[in-house]
Amino acid sequence: MSVWDDLDLLLDSPSSLTVTSSARGTVKDKANFKAEEDVSALREGIEGIGTTEKTLIEVLTQRSNAQRQLIAKAYEKATGRKLIADLEGDTHGDFEDLLVALVTPPDVYDCHEVIRAIKGAGTTESTLTEIFASRSNRQMKALSEAYLAETGKSMIHDLKSEVSGDYGQALLILAEGKRDESTAVDNAKAKADAKALYEAGEKKWGTDEGKFIDILCHRSIPQLRQTLVEYKNISKKTLQDSVESEMSGNLEDLLVAIIKCVKNVPAYLAERLFKSMKGAGTTESILTRILVSRSEIDLLDIRAEYKKLFGYSLYSQLESEVSGSYGDALKHLCGQDD
Repeated sequence: MSVWDDLDLLLDSPSSLTVTSSARGTVKDKANFKAEEDVSALREGIEGIGTTEKTLIEVLTQRSNAQRQLIAKAYEKATGRKLIADLEGDTHGDFEDLLVALVTPPDVYDCHEVIRAIKGAGTTESTLTEIFASRSNRQMKALSEAYLAETGKSMIHDLKSEVSGDYGQALLILAEGKRDESTAVDNAKAKADAKALYEAGEKKWGTDEGKFIDILCHRSIPQLRQTLVEYKNISKKTLQDSVESEMSGNLEDLLVAIIKCVKNVPAYLAERLFKSMKGAGTTESILTRILVSRSEIDLLDIRAEYKKLFGYSLYSQLESEVSGSYGDALKHLCGQDD
C-alpha cells in the first residue's frame, strides 16, 4: 500500500502547513554566534588566493537564515561590498546558486524562484506547483510582498499573463494565501464536500474541475483531511486516485500536489527530491530549493519520510548523486545520515 493511500493516522498527525516552530529543521541558530568572526572567516575564504570553499560551507550552512542576514550586513559594513555579489563573483554553477540561496531571506528566495519560473521562454509549471502547494498562508503572503518589493508589480497580476485555464485559476487562488485556517472540523461539511467531489468527478460524464479547485484551494488543512477520509468512504477509492484518473496535465499535477501536501508536506517533498535524483542526470535546482527552503522548517521530517518511502537515507543518496563543494554543502544542510 502506498504512503498516499493510508489515511488511518491522518487526522491526528501534525502538518508543516500549520506548524510555525523550527524544531523539525536541520539548521538552528548557532550558539555564541558572532557575526564579525564569521565575516573575517568568509573574507579569508573569499579574498585569499583561491576561494576556500570549505570555509564558505562551514559558515553558511551552519548558521540560521536570520544569522546569515546579520553576517551579510556586517560583511558589507566591513568591506563596502555585498556578500552575495562576492559569492557570485567567486564561485560558480550549482555551488554559487546554493550559497546565494542561503544568504537570501526565505520569502525573497521563494520570490526569486517564482520569477525564474515565469520569466524566459515557457513557464516552469512544476516549480510553481511545488511552491504554491507546499507553502502556508503566511509564507504565501510574505512571498507576495517580496515579489512586489523586488519587481514593483503584483505577483498575481504577473501570474495572470503566464498561467491560464483551470490550472491558472487554481494557482491564482493559492497565490492569494487565503486558505481557511480554522482548526475546528465540520464533519457534516466534510461529508457534503466529499459527496460534491464524488458527483463532480467519478459519478459524472466529464469532470467539473471547478468544484475540485474550489474545495481543494479554500478549505482548511484539518477540514480537507476529514474530507479525504469521507471521500474514500463514499467512493471506495482515494481522492488522489480519482484526480489521477479524471484529470491530466498541469491541473492534475497541482491538485495531486495539494492533496499530498494536505496529507504530508515532508513526504511530498521527499518524493520530489527522489525524482530529482532518479534517472539520467540530477535536477540540481530542485535539490537546492527544497534543501535550502525546508532546512529550518521540516527537513528532519523530510529525511524520515525519504527513508520510509525509498528504503535508504537522503544523505546516502546525496552522497552518490552530487559531488564536489556543491555536494558537501547539501550534505551539511541535510545533517547526518539516517
